[in-house]
Amino acid sequence: MPLFLAVIVGVNGDAMAADVSKPLPGDARRGAALYETKCGACHSLDANRIGPSHRGVFGRKSGAVPKFAYSPALKKANLSWNAATLDRWLANPVATVPGTRMGFRLPAPQDRADVIAYLKSVSPAR
Repeated sequence: MPLFLAVIVGVNGDAMAADVSKPLPGDARRGAALYETKCGACHSLDANRIGPSHRGVFGRKSGAVPKFAYSPALKKANLSWNAATLDRWLANPVATVPGTRMGFRLPAPQDRADVIAYLKSVSPAR
């Protein structure tokens, strides 16, 4: 099976590769801690901040949190958030939805898997 790599540029400008070919199994406990340190400045589970709230993100359509001012690009993206779409998004939001305002990336595949496991754990089953 070919391995697909997305080249992303880190916050410090260094190029790094993020494997987004298949999401890894995640650790929700580790993901909770990562969420607080990596995502918590802009997001919370229950309230919109700079970014939209995340409780219930699994199964939700992109651009669907009430009272949040999404970019036109994300409103039009029509993504359904699941492990695969979140993995691509967290690896490189700008490549996933050109025109989005979110530029933060989680380049490490295991970090993404753990945050995704956490987000799934705080989303009701659909």
